[in-house]
Amino acid sequence: MPMKRFAAPFVLVLLSACSGGEAPRTAEFVQATPAEADFGTLRVRYNALPTLALSEAVARQYGVPRDAGTALVLVALRTVDGAEEVDADGNVSVTAHDLSGARQAITLRKVDAGGYADHIGTARISPRNSYRFEIEVTAGGRTETVKFQRNF
Repeated sequence: MPMKRFAAPFVLVLLSACSGGEAPRTAEFVQATPAEADFGTLRVRYNALPTLALSEAVARQYGVPRDAGTALVLVALRTVDGAEEVDADGNVSVTAHDLSGARQAITLRKVDAGGYADHIGTARISPRNSYRFEIEVTAGGRTETVKFQRNF
């Protein structure tokens, strides 16, 4: 029995319906969400990015593999003193959850980052997945939590 081909016209109808007849527009820049949170004088900076986005030199400096299945998680603690920031001491823990709900605890270690001590670790990631990160920081006798999400 010959196969009937309906897909192409159907796709065209759907695509034209999605545009609502509007002409194409130039993409608009959307400002990134600040990747920091302040708790009094404590500033927590954080990020998670694919290790393939790191240069060879930076990956070597941090001691992390560059591959498609790994993300670098970075947390920096700073004390804000007027317009200046100085290194802050504290304990940091991070967990990540993917869309299926799978949880992974991320082991962190301190690295020297130009006179500052940053906390870094790696998370296993998969393409086209979204991860929710939860950072718990204990510093100055109090515990604070930061949550953020990254799509890979």
